Amino acid sequence: MAVWGPRSGLGLVVAGAVFAVDRANKHWLVEVYDLTSRGVIELTGFLDLVMVWNRGISYGLFEQDGDLGRAVLVALAVVLSVVLVIWLARTRARAVAVGLGLILGGALSNPVDRLIWGAVADFYRLHLFGYSWYVFNVADGAIVAGAAILLYLSLDFGHKSAEKRR
Repeated sequence: MAVWGPRSGLGLVVAGAVFAVDRANKHWLVEVYDLTSRGVIELTGFLDLVMVWNRGISYGLFEQDGDLGRAVLVALAVVLSVVLVIWLARTRARAVAVGLGLILGGALSNPVDRLIWGAVADFYRLHLFGYSWYVFNVADGAIVAGAAILLYLSLDFGHKSAEKRR
């Protein structure tokens, strides 16, 4: 089973960048700026900073307070990351490598929060017309962007497949 392919370097650079930016952003907002003690900070009419500790997965599903639950979520992220690295090694398409790198960077950074703080630090809240629907971090945004890229590339627009494009 190959763990290095023609686009592995690109994907891993993207993953490393996402990981580094997310870790630095979280460290600054949690440890330096101390967002927890500041409450809600309005950035725009649709985006606030607010500290939310996510003990589950996306949207707080499968919330875990105990050590075993957190360990299972970290292990799941490690397994997912291995699968993504194998997929990355097999791709030849730049766009697929970028998408996988975005997902991988987020998939590696969020579990670090669980190891450090016991939960994932989320703080960017989107809201509009009185409806608040999502609190996220840089890693979450990268995962969504990577998934959107892969979804877009999977759609058939009558062109060559994403894997054949270089």
